[in-house]
Amino acid sequence: MTALLSDITQLHFLRPWWLLALPLLPLLAWRAQARMRQRSAWRNAVDAHLLPHLLAPAELHGRQARWTHRMGLLGLLLSVLALAGPSVRKDVQPLWQARQPLVLVLDLSRAVLAHDLPPNRLAQARTKLASLLQERAGGQAGLVVYADDAFTVAPLTEDAANVALFLDALAPEVMPADGHRADRAIALSQRLLRQAGFDRGEILLLTDRADGDAIAQATRARAAGYSVSVLGLGSGQGGVFSAPEGLQQARLDAPSLHRLAAAGGGRYRQITTGDADLRALEVLDPQQEDAAAARGETSARWRDDGYWLLPLVLLLCLPLFRRGGAFAALLVCALWLPLSPVQAQTQHADAHGGSLWQRPDQIAYARMQEGIAAYRRKEYQQAIARFSQQHDADGQYNLGNALAQAGYLDAAVAAYDRALKLQPGMADALYNKRLLEAAKKRKEQQNQQQNQQQSQQQSQQQSQQQSQQQSQQQNQQQNQQQNQQQNQQQNQQQNQQQNQQQNQQQNQAGKPQDAQAQQQANDAQRQRMQQALQKRQAGQRERERPGHPDAPPETAEQRERRLANQAWLQRVPDDPGALLRARFQLEAQRRRGGGL
Repeated sequence: MTALLSDITQLHFLRPWWLLALPLLPLLAWRAQARMRQRSAWRNAVDAHLLPHLLAPAELHGRQARWTHRMGLLGLLLSVLALAGPSVRKDVQPLWQARQPLVLVLDLSRAVLAHDLPPNRLAQARTKLASLLQERAGGQAGLVVYADDAFTVAPLTEDAANVALFLDALAPEVMPADGHRADRAIALSQRLLRQAGFDRGEILLLTDRADGDAIAQATRARAAGYSVSVLGLGSGQGGVFSAPEGLQQARLDAPSLHRLAAAGGGRYRQITTGDADLRALEVLDPQQEDAAAARGETSARWRDDGYWLLPLVLLLCLPLFRRGGAFAALLVCALWLPLSPVQAQTQHADAHGGSLWQRPDQIAYARMQEGIAAYRRKEYQQAIARFSQQHDADGQYNLGNALAQAGYLDAAVAAYDRALKLQPGMADALYNKRLLEAAKKRKEQQNQQQNQQQSQQQSQQQSQQQSQQQSQQQNQQQNQQQNQQQNQQQNQQQNQQQNQQQNQQQNQAGKPQDAQAQQQANDAQRQRMQQALQKRQAGQRERERPGHPDAPPETAEQRERRLANQAWLQRVPDDPGALLRARFQLEAQRRRGGGL
């Protein structure tokens, strides 16, 4: 009861202007009553006080008509209230992130090493990209580099730190061949946006010049819904850079870059030391709602509850039908069905046969979008469940990606095989399949190395146990020798004591002073012997320690195991540049059809 009262106190109308139609209802009621009085032709021929006695059946018909009109007026009243949008509660909804995805495209031809921008263009471009990725809030970002061909460094992701991870490794040395094919970079960026499910997006190109092919490709990208903006690298005076042919000169061709940005529907700015260029390109400052959506914030909106009045309106309108009452009842039931949750029917509908409310292609598209949304949220199990219901080539390709992210490499390879069977020559499926196969080989090699290391460790433990046993045996032998020496020394001391006692007895009567001196000398000798014995034992233990110069010599097998352990403990430093170079070379070979 308390909850009901609280809901009533919060009642308000989302479209209150419809309430202005309420004063018209009494006018309609008066008009309907007047028309009912004028319908009877007997009113003109018979006095009014005689009509109730002459028209008894008509009176009953008049009462039915009055009730019909009253119900119609009540239906109109409820319709006006429903149109006004009554609301008593709020629904929590996530904020819509309107920021478009951004693909960053960097020119890695040798001209990027020109020194007209200190220290060079490449360093300035890295700094600019790092600043953009750090300060940009909301929206997905990706990174593409190009020279003679274009390659993906980082796909579209909401984690800007993942994109910035490879900035320090970007250099012309990682590219398989030198060149300047900006058209291929724009085409690759457009393909990345389309594969990620974006119908709109931005492409930001960092370069110093553009040719006709690049301008034509920018025009095609704009027609597809993707804008192309340009950030000019370099200066009008130009700079010198080293090439295999010798020293070359590179200048900023601003007019061609202006034409490229105009063809792509974007903007052009020359690179500066601050962030004014990025703000002018409108790729840096997010809107307030976009930033809140990027942080995962939600908003509470009033819910329109007026649709609950529609069933009552339909019921009140039933008496208005003069004929076909059964048809009207069926019509009410048909109109009531859309008010029930359709989502449950859609979820359990057969994708091949469709449902009452959706075609099969609409159901398949909805499931595909649900899987893509789950994949972007990194909920890979849910994405796998959605993509498993897609039996076309794109669905199996997406299923392979989700399985690979979840760690099921064998199942992912099988999904890529099914996608290739449905669509032979799918480049992305081939590339991802080969990457997974290479990863599986590396994993198997790592397992073999781990097994070898474990066997080496076991052999080392066994050798250590053997060496410990040998050292224990040596210690036992040394202890036996020491015990024998101590017994001999004790026997000698006892003999000396007996001799001293005999001499004392012989000389006791005549020389008492000489006996005392002899006793002191014997005590001092015994102390010196004990000290020498203790020093000898300490030196023996010191020589038995590992690494001592006088320790037993190390065998070849022991030395080999020790070096293997040292090599195993060492860590190989990461080299992102070498990783990118190897990946780009493999991709170039695959595109030429010359291997993986």
